[in-house]
Amino acid sequence: MEHDLGKATDAILRSYETGGGINHVDGANLPSKRAVAAICEDLLQLLFPGFHDAEPIHSQHLPRVTSHRVFTIAERLAEEVCKSQRLGDPNCPNEGSMKITRDFLGGIPQVRELLKTDVCAAFEGDPAAGASDEVILSYPFIEAIAIQRSAHVLYALGVSLIPRMMTEWAHSRTGIDIHPGAHIGSHFFIDHGTGVVVGETSVLGTHVKLYQGVSLIAKSLAGGQALRGQKRHPSIEDHVTIYANATIMGGDTVIGAGSTVGASVFLTHSVPPRSLVLAEGQGVRVLEKDRKVADNWMI
Repeated sequence: MEHDLGKATDAILRSYETGGGINHVDGANLPSKRAVAAICEDLLQLLFPGFHDAEPIHSQHLPRVTSHRVFTIAERLAEEVCKSQRLGDPNCPNEGSMKITRDFLGGIPQVRELLKTDVCAAFEGDPAAGASDEVILSYPFIEAIAIQRSAHVLYALGVSLIPRMMTEWAHSRTGIDIHPGAHIGSHFFIDHGTGVVVGETSVLGTHVKLYQGVSLIAKSLAGGQALRGQKRHPSIEDHVTIYANATIMGGDTVIGAGSTVGASVFLTHSVPPRSLVLAEGQGVRVLEKDRKVADNWMI
């Protein structure tokens, strides 16, 4: 047994010598997936006090509890940010990481304001929702957008790796994949949620509603890294609803305000405001939304 395990060890070590690119040895300390996951858990407690706790929080204890959470998150996050920053600059000082962390935590009230509108949009837009508490406790999109909006703050502060780790943590839990770079306006709602993909350079206005399986993606990844930094994903204007399994592609594609995109639509071009986009054969049909198409399409 020991002999066999020794042979296996030797073989693995040889693979380390020949399998460059998937080893990280003698390099800078990387951000910890486990630490980032724990920070995400604690962020949810900070964002939704009382909803992610085993015991109730009384108002007289809220200042103490909140202070403890802020300081513990700050200490752990600053360490991970420092690791991230040193991947690009080995001499990055700790003070810079702590400033980023302070700026991030300073943005939490604004994140909470946006999340409040998201909860409102979910409750008002879903007759199956019994109360706002139900939305926060049981709708996967709330967890996904809470982490994405938080990660977006770090992304905007120029932090690498960690924002993506945060949203991938939420993706693994919810089935909703929203890149931290995506700009998302207020009153956002994803109904059901499973399989939704929102790419890095997507821009979504206010009161946008998506259903399960919607993909906002780039037209082609053939350009690879040459496309980095370019607008690759669609823009969705205000008060747009996109139904299940629709795919909208391309950085030049704009869905005009007030439009509805039907289920299973595959769209690679812009449509004007108040359009009704329907799947038809291998293509799509774009109609004026205010025109009566059929009684069941008066939306």
